[in-house]
Amino acid sequence: MKADATSSSAEVRDGGLGAFLRSRRAALTPQDADVAPSYGDDRRVPGLRREELAGLAGLSVTYYTRLEQGERHEVSDGVLGSLARALRLTRDERAHLYRLARTLPPAVAIDGPDRVRRPVLDLIASSTAAVLLVGRRGDILAGNALGHGLWCLTPEEIAAIGTERGPNQVGRVFLDPASRSLFADWEKQAEDLASYLRLASAERPDDLSLHRLVAELADGSEDFARIWQEHPVRDCMHTVRRYRHPLVGDLELNEEILRLPDDPGQRLIISAAEPSSPSAERLRLLGALSAD
Repeated sequence: MKADATSSSAEVRDGGLGAFLRSRRAALTPQDADVAPSYGDDRRVPGLRREELAGLAGLSVTYYTRLEQGERHEVSDGVLGSLARALRLTRDERAHLYRLARTLPPAVAIDGPDRVRRPVLDLIASSTAAVLLVGRRGDILAGNALGHGLWCLTPEEIAAIGTERGPNQVGRVFLDPASRSLFADWEKQAEDLASYLRLASAERPDDLSLHRLVAELADGSEDFARIWQEHPVRDCMHTVRRYRHPLVGDLELNEEILRLPDDPGQRLIISAAEPSSPSAERLRLLGALSAD
């Protein structure tokens, strides 16, 4: 584990253009890219070769190889657009590619801890859904009783919210063994969070606390190190999340992510059940138990 963690930490700290291009090329098969196999083709890995991707993007192999080696001097919009199309990047992946290639300034320059505004706390307290407020580094900044109960926060964790020792959403998923029992779709939850951290770490390259969190996760979790090396990149989006809750049983909840434009990086995670569904009844029961 230690040897793997060391190499993973180095990969975490790289996080650059070359590593991203290599990961996306390795994930794209010849069949996906409509590349005809060569005669006697004997591939050791399923991904595209450099020359194949360079051909799809209309680049010379030498130039593309330099990009994979991390060179990014004056990469034109046309080249980046061709690479994005050849690699079949999503919207979030395309934006990530441009940010890595251009070394853009941080999306928002923020110093110090997250600050939570009183109107946001009042909104959370008045909600009948399960709500957690998460900061730009994944720290749980606030929540209502139902949100705390849904995530099985302990009294000690709830008391520590807003302090340096407060619970971290990503840390709980990867470093707390109980999370594997709580989330029926643990692998999806884990990949969603790692994907968001990859996006956030590129947007805020000067946030040392964020990058320290990524390194700690890579050292402490083989699963995080594995997912991080695959370079998934996407923002947190709405989804259907399934729980195996120790108090009320199986829950299938609609999860909505609301960003707070006046508080960059902060997100409200709102979880609610379909009306009149078994999950709605179990969520009401959890609300009563959490209030008690």
